[in-house]
Amino acid sequence: MRFIYSYLKVLTFLLLIPGCLLAQENKLPDWAFGGFARPEGINPIISPDSTTRFMDPVLHKLVGWESNDTFNPAATVLNGKIVVLYRSEDKSGVGIGFRTSRLGYASSSDGLHFTRSKTPVFYPADDDQKKYEWPGGCEDPRVAVTKNGTYVVFYTQWNRETPRLGVATSKDLKHWTKHGPIFEDAYQGKFLNIAHKSASILTKIAGGKQVITKINGKYWLYWGELHVYGATSTNLVDWAPVVNTDGSLKEFISPRRGFFDSELTECGPPALLTDKGIILFYNGKNKKGDDGDKRFTANSYCAGQALFDKHDPSKPITRLDVPFMRPMASFEKSGQYPAGTVFIEGMAYFKQKWYLYYGCADSRVGVAIYDPKHAAKPDPIN
Repeated sequence: MRFIYSYLKVLTFLLLIPGCLLAQENKLPDWAFGGFARPEGINPIISPDSTTRFMDPVLHKLVGWESNDTFNPAATVLNGKIVVLYRSEDKSGVGIGFRTSRLGYASSSDGLHFTRSKTPVFYPADDDQKKYEWPGGCEDPRVAVTKNGTYVVFYTQWNRETPRLGVATSKDLKHWTKHGPIFEDAYQGKFLNIAHKSASILTKIAGGKQVITKINGKYWLYWGELHVYGATSTNLVDWAPVVNTDGSLKEFISPRRGFFDSELTECGPPALLTDKGIILFYNGKNKKGDDGDKRFTANSYCAGQALFDKHDPSKPITRLDVPFMRPMASFEKSGQYPAGTVFIEGMAYFKQKWYLYYGCADSRVGVAIYDPKHAAKPDPIN
């Protein structure tokens, strides 16, 4: 008995030491999704390829379109397969945001092993969106599908001056119709030229499929990088931001001092309507210094979840105080972003499981799986 008592005292002492190697268990509330397990020996599932070439329609020359980095993916299901649209960067510049981004196409029958197209399926061109998309490109897609099979992608149009959310539609995920900036017409264009990115459209499970849905007769979209904002639409193309009575943008959730999301709360994959409410999956950036959560690496991006009222998507109820995923593997903590990133953007409901696709340190693509019948533990706190 004396030995057991001494052991418990030592264990308690160790758990109280900052940075102790003993992992603290992370428990999720009943409304949250997870945990998500990284399949062994699979990640990263998509990495840069220096051999592929693409005849760029603006430069009129062959470019190594995915030679530098492949990251920040969207995901959906088409014809019984998971399709991932991933952001790829060439070697045209130095540093994040100073190369040209295009979207690659990869498909998989098991969600783990992918066949990739040799050329991008979405990219800046000599079209009516060039002024918004060149030379920075098309970045960070999120994709979802309607009940009638129309795929809708929201992405960042980056001309290296102002980032804007653009929208495009497709029936096959390869041939796209661009519709331009989503806030182009709302409020006489008031929000067209403000920086805006990261859109998570509201979806639900219907007939065994994840599809875009409405609340009170309107489509709903969460968006934003620093704060989480909202927008509504009747046609999926033209969106009106949710505003306060004075016309300013209404902030739904914001960074929290002392937490993993102390610097940014950036929207992730499509939001999901559940019996318990609307779950918004988002990316939290941990602020450097006293304002951040010292249990997690400064400037790292970790994955969070927030719960909103299912009858009023603008009303937040609660959110996780610790991330359900954080950078742990070596490839999640190296590359373009060595502080560490598990940047969630794509999630697909496939064979009664949830496949979450994420950017690894702005350099590669990884996958983690949530099986509701056999949920894994979320990432440990430290």
